[in-house]
Amino acid sequence: MHLTAPATGRTDTRPRDADGMAVASFILGLLGLLVLNIFLGPVAIALAAVALWRGTARRGRAYLGLALGVADLAVLVVAMQLSHTVSWSL
Repeated sequence: MHLTAPATGRTDTRPRDADGMAVASFILGLLGLLVLNIFLGPVAIALAAVALWRGTARRGRAYLGLALGVADLAVLVVAMQLSHTVSWSL
């Protein structure tokens, strides 16, 4: 009697998950430049950091997601300074 599921041939899904995190970080960072940058910026930074820590094959995409996440927060700070409010709008 076996208590575990049979092996499906995949031994490690971490690189694939890390690649997905790198792509998600890039997309969320890019989207964060337009909307919800106070939320999407830190999420993009966290996803990029975890993807790099797990050894993604898409290192450039992860670094770009990291840079875009930081840019999201920088855009928020500049826009808040220009509008003299806690939020910003177009």
